[in-house]
Amino acid sequence: MTIDRSAAEHVNLLHWNEIAPVHLRSYQIEGLLNGISRIDGIQKRELYPVRGKDLIHLQCHIGTDTLSLALDGARVTGVDFSGSSLSIARELAQKMKLDVRFVEANVLDLTQLIAEKFDIVYTSIGVLCWISDIERWAETISHLLKDDGIFYIMELHPAFMMFDETDKEDLRIKYPYFHQPDPIHFNEDSPDYSDEAYIPKNKTFEWIWSVSDILNALISHGLQIEFFHEFDRLSFKAMPGMVEDPDGWWHLEKFPAMIPMAFSLKARKRG
Repeated sequence: MTIDRSAAEHVNLLHWNEIAPVHLRSYQIEGLLNGISRIDGIQKRELYPVRGKDLIHLQCHIGTDTLSLALDGARVTGVDFSGSSLSIARELAQKMKLDVRFVEANVLDLTQLIAEKFDIVYTSIGVLCWISDIERWAETISHLLKDDGIFYIMELHPAFMMFDETDKEDLRIKYPYFHQPDPIHFNEDSPDYSDEAYIPKNKTFEWIWSVSDILNALISHGLQIEFFHEFDRLSFKAMPGMVEDPDGWWHLEKFPAMIPMAFSLKARKRG
């Protein structure tokens, strides 16, 4: 039975509205409020400088990366479909005295809502599983970019997302790698990724997109891939068996440098 996309996205919206205040507490934003950018070293090496650039951040959630990009000199617009998340983001921007615009919208609707063009379209970790249509997503990115503009993403690697995220002992394949007609319904009482003490009441639907799905969608909408990098580390603890190194990256201790956990991609819109 096919699950209605709009119904699934509405369930996800309830989840993100619920979880926004939890993440305000668990994201450890004290440094950000004191003017310290949260953008990690890999992204800074691959994307920066952003100073003076018009940048739009898709699926920005409570705005921690959005505000970091503004601290680093970009003129930033943040987009998210969660009103609760954006209320927090606006409050943080006000506290930090940053001039950042936030737009409440599903990113797949932005071709009808935003006509202006940007130097950079940016999106980061944990976003593609919430995208129900990868072709519309790529079309949106192309629409938002100026000619010769840059799209950048750092994201969970699709291969890593095949594994059971609750298995404490070993890696066990639980989810398919290739796209399926229906999203996966996560309806277990599992803890939030950022606060292990909190069990979300609203469950989620998530879509699977392979590396080829992502690359081909971007290419088909006029973007030229400049690089695709893979990493054996993450910026957060995604599985029980992960350990943190002195630089704040999380690794699978039993599988050092063996499994792709994240990727970064930079693409340019052909003029």
